[in-house]
Amino acid sequence: MSLSGKVALVTGGSRGIGFATAKILSDNGASVAITGKDPDRLEESATKISNSFAIVADIRNSDQVKNAIEKTIEKFGRLDILVNNAGIFPRIKQLHEIEEDEWDEVLDVNLTGQFRVTKEAIPHLQKTSGSIINISSDAGLKAYQGFNADAYSATKAALIVLTKCWALEYSKDKIRVNCICPGVVDTDMTKPFVKTQKDRDFMDAEHPLGRMGKPEEVAKAVLYFASDDASWTTGAILAVDGGESTK
Repeated sequence: MSLSGKVALVTGGSRGIGFATAKILSDNGASVAITGKDPDRLEESATKISNSFAIVADIRNSDQVKNAIEKTIEKFGRLDILVNNAGIFPRIKQLHEIEEDEWDEVLDVNLTGQFRVTKEAIPHLQKTSGSIINISSDAGLKAYQGFNADAYSATKAALIVLTKCWALEYSKDKIRVNCICPGVVDTDMTKPFVKTQKDRDFMDAEHPLGRMGKPEEVAKAVLYFASDDASWTTGAILAVDGGESTK
């Protein structure tokens, strides 16, 4: 139980990568707070994660973010691990077809939302020499022909650079900041793109290892960064993508 006594906050923790992450952190001894916008789904997910605490919060709302951090501290007394996982994926469109409000929404959730949560968490992480793990994407590492999700790619690339900025900014506090870049993972977010077996075969073939990823495979990478096994690792960018970004 490598995380015994530690407290983690996982944004977007009610499903997909966030849920798998919250569960593996809990299974390894951490107390875990999970956030999400859907109270029913959030509570249902919390029942499947031992020693967890569900907090309804939209990371687009500063007051709700502050409340989530405060409730975590009230419940568990400290904060050691922050996983910036919450995010959205836009409709696939070429740049000239994107409406400005669509662009703004993706930036507000995927980039400014991470800023809001991290800003509120930092004073508590300074007390524990904590760990921040940002969930980016291999779409932040390189451009993909026909991907056409420019706002998403831009936010994920920005999060990679912010990871390095925060790693340097808070190294004096011994806060470690690392980033994971998943490829296509089999979650609710990717289901609209794999409606048929043909779609799935195509998506599997895009990854050199021959298949899409599983949420638990990304969660295991989070566990490493969160644990003392990564005590001398900060500013690292890890692709967990079946080799997709190496092509």
